[in-house]
Amino acid sequence: MAGTEGEKKAVTLAYDTFKEIGFKSDKIKKQSFDFSDFYSTTLLKLLMTLNLIFNLNLLLLLYIHVSLTMLLIIFTSITVYLIIKGLKHPEITGFWGDYFGETITSTNVFTKIPAKKIPDKDAGNIILSAHLDSKSQSINTFWRVVLYKIMLYSELILVGVYIFFLIILFGQLNISFYFTIYGAWISIILISFTNICLLFLNIHNKSPGALDNASGMAIVFELSTFFIKHPLDNFNIWFCQFSAEELGTMGSRVFVNEYENQFVKGRVFQINFDMVSCRRHKYNRIEYFKSYGVGIRRLITPLLSKYMLIAAKSENLEVKGLHLSTGAHTDTIPFRLRDYDAIDITTGAASLYTHTVKDTPEKVDPKILLDTCNLFRETIKLIDDDYSILCENQDLKCDIE
Repeated sequence: MAGTEGEKKAVTLAYDTFKEIGFKSDKIKKQSFDFSDFYSTTLLKLLMTLNLIFNLNLLLLLYIHVSLTMLLIIFTSITVYLIIKGLKHPEITGFWGDYFGETITSTNVFTKIPAKKIPDKDAGNIILSAHLDSKSQSINTFWRVVLYKIMLYSELILVGVYIFFLIILFGQLNISFYFTIYGAWISIILISFTNICLLFLNIHNKSPGALDNASGMAIVFELSTFFIKHPLDNFNIWFCQFSAEELGTMGSRVFVNEYENQFVKGRVFQINFDMVSCRRHKYNRIEYFKSYGVGIRRLITPLLSKYMLIAAKSENLEVKGLHLSTGAHTDTIPFRLRDYDAIDITTGAASLYTHTVKDTPEKVDPKILLDTCNLFRETIKLIDDDYSILCENQDLKCDIE
């Protein structure tokens, strides 16, 4: 877990492994940084509490004066807005982190192989990443996702119920309010139940972290053993073992903040490996986050996905796309915020064990890890080989200023 003696051992292990692979000591970077745990612990409980208050106000709207209740709702909404506005860059502690959180020190470990044919500063960049920290929680990943989905869809239903309620109220329609009353009660009970569960979502340091995320680290190390002998012509390729992913994706945020001056939008790809494989499960396979959104499905990095699927076909591998209602909190977030092409490679079934004491090495399937390595070795080579074509078609931004 980030900030512990165990993390220091993991950092040393990552550094030594890159050295054993063949990277020179001066090319392996240790990036230390400080951050506040407020954003990954106290913040969630605060937001869940405010959400409970907000929903209580909505329920009161059915029984007390509309104007008074709307004022309470507006006040709560403004409070939440101010909190969220102050959290645009959680890696910078700021007011909330300084006064309501504990400062933790963590370390990223990464290295880079420069492009062969294009100067370092003009080449594209491909970032292969995983995270070296782990954590356990009182509710595992699978059930947390279920709770978030119940809360999300219940809130959408609640919004619909209240729009209908206001139409009846201000339109003076001769329609019974029972539908809105029952709809509101059912939705708010479901929302309150999920909020209370998430309020008791405590973090521990009991997960061995085999799937989440030693599996991803192994893939990054293995790919580095190939590309150190076969550098790309047109892309610098980075191998990153980020820390503090489990406490707010802090490591990847700090990394991008420091190195974004070396990246050009339209010529950057990030491939993030997080909890890959799940041995003995029927869905033990390579999966990726294909799309996100409620109603309208927005594709995630179509260009990178296209090349991955071409490589999968050539390697005779099955790759399954997953849809996310709201997105996933992984190390792709800081890259997406800057409009870089970023994709998560995962195995959904692993969520049954991640963030628990059951996340042990026998759950990891070496064959799936090897298949993933072969898949992205070919994906990256295809993109590099097609660099000129992608530039001509303006799929990449290749104008060098």
